[in-house]
Amino acid sequence: MEDINVLICDDSALMRNLISRVIDGTEGMTVIGKAMNGQFLIEKIPLLKPDVIILDIEMPIMNGIEFLRWRKQNKIDVPVIILSSIAEKGAAVTMECLELGAVDFITKPNGSVSADISSVADRLVELISSYGGAYARKKNKTVRNGDFFANLQAERTVERKLTLALGEEKAKEFLATNRATAETKEAVTSLKASIANGGTPKEMGVVKPLRDGGKIEIIAIGISTGGPNALREVFKMLDPRLKQPILVVQHMPAGFTKEFANSLNKICALEVKEAEDGDEIKGGNIYIAPGNNHIVVESSPLGKKTIRLSQEPQRNGHRPSADVLFESVAKIYQNKALGVIMTGMGKDGAVELAEMRKQGAWTLGQDEKSSIVYGMPKVAYELGAVQKQVSLENMADEISSMARNHA
Repeated sequence: MEDINVLICDDSALMRNLISRVIDGTEGMTVIGKAMNGQFLIEKIPLLKPDVIILDIEMPIMNGIEFLRWRKQNKIDVPVIILSSIAEKGAAVTMECLELGAVDFITKPNGSVSADISSVADRLVELISSYGGAYARKKNKTVRNGDFFANLQAERTVERKLTLALGEEKAKEFLATNRATAETKEAVTSLKASIANGGTPKEMGVVKPLRDGGKIEIIAIGISTGGPNALREVFKMLDPRLKQPILVVQHMPAGFTKEFANSLNKICALEVKEAEDGDEIKGGNIYIAPGNNHIVVESSPLGKKTIRLSQEPQRNGHRPSADVLFESVAKIYQNKALGVIMTGMGKDGAVELAEMRKQGAWTLGQDEKSSIVYGMPKVAYELGAVQKQVSLENMADEISSMARNHA
């Protein structure tokens, strides 16, 4: 089994070392080089042949934006993940990076960097395993799959919680005492991974709708890792005559979704905006759930539909959560909706998409081949929540066609 090779470009030696520590401390990935600006990065790419690049934006000599322009001009296909301290106060710059070909982004830790690095470590590992893993496999490398890294992150989360609750020494003692249990779990995890990679197929769930599918009055989309560029692909190809409103949950930090909506609005024939509490849901409009807010549909006695935002607890580790949106749509619209679940790690949206299907709604799921991470759509498919699996290339046409045929 080969490692995912990572090349880090950041003008801060401290940040390079901290990020390296996270990566080198994660089985299945390794740092093969570091650069302090874009010019040095250009020189290292042909020599080191990375599977993924972690890129700062603000750097001397050649900054991140300039490097991405060079990368685009020279048709370099190595995926680039943006890591920058200015991203949170310069969300527009981050969106420009995505427009120039960066695959995703993550914010640097705030405050005490060494104390906060754990807050971004899991997300960093997720992105590297997703984008770097996909690129490595495309180059015929044998690397660990997403299930391996997801289980690794789950173990780390348990260790962190134990450390907070018991202290470092007692946590280590507890883990050592329960080693046999951990080894048993590891064996089960290994078996699950074997099944996922072509062993005994998982028995598919079956959802029996309570009613036939009706006319589509709303479209709800849940998406996570791989989402920013996937949504760009879908929205630029949507039928401009589409009459139904679209509500979207894209897992993204607070402070970025408004600029993300603005960037999508530039390429989409329909109006795209960040959802606001109390927005009247209008046909032909696309509403992006704000970071750190759940989004639900509220119906008045007169039938007027509005958007409500909430700070209810995270669900499946997320706020906004696709499950929260789908649950709301299933309740309000029943069989008069279309639910779509796309690329993303984990299972958010799968259970409540099954509920949408049970109520008679139409449902689509992104297929494995075109998903950066076949997690959310896979779980939904296994639950029997997905009527039809569709490639990213055909998703816009499928959504538009269903919206027209069931208007």
